[in-house]
Amino acid sequence: MVQICILSGKTAGDVHVVRRFPFRIGRAAGNELQMDDDGVWDNHLVLEVQKNEGFTVKTISDAFVAINEQPQTAARLRNGDILSFGSAKIQFWLAAPKQRGLRLRELSVWLLLILVTGFQFFLIYCLVK
Repeated sequence: MVQICILSGKTAGDVHVVRRFPFRIGRAAGNELQMDDDGVWDNHLVLEVQKNEGFTVKTISDAFVAINEQPQTAARLRNGDILSFGSAKIQFWLAAPKQRGLRLRELSVWLLLILVTGFQFFLIYCLVK
């Protein structure tokens, strides 16, 4: 998963989790992230996952985006990149992975240890007798 942190603009401080790609950002109502800031076009940019490239950003039409203060039309994104377009700034982050519960595995290990210990006591009892 990916997180988009809005750094400036009308909704500064908001965090959006991206679960589906392509993820469109712009002023229009059909975008996954709707931003009503100055200089943001109706359909400004799109975040995609490319099989060999990783996460990429592409501008739609002649829209402007700067990634880490470098003007781009399409680029590969890295963790922590700051995208500036219009008067808005957002930061691209990889979201923290969800950790699975380990209770079943831990229970299985404890049961296995109890069985091995019990079997050892049984062997010692059989040898002593």
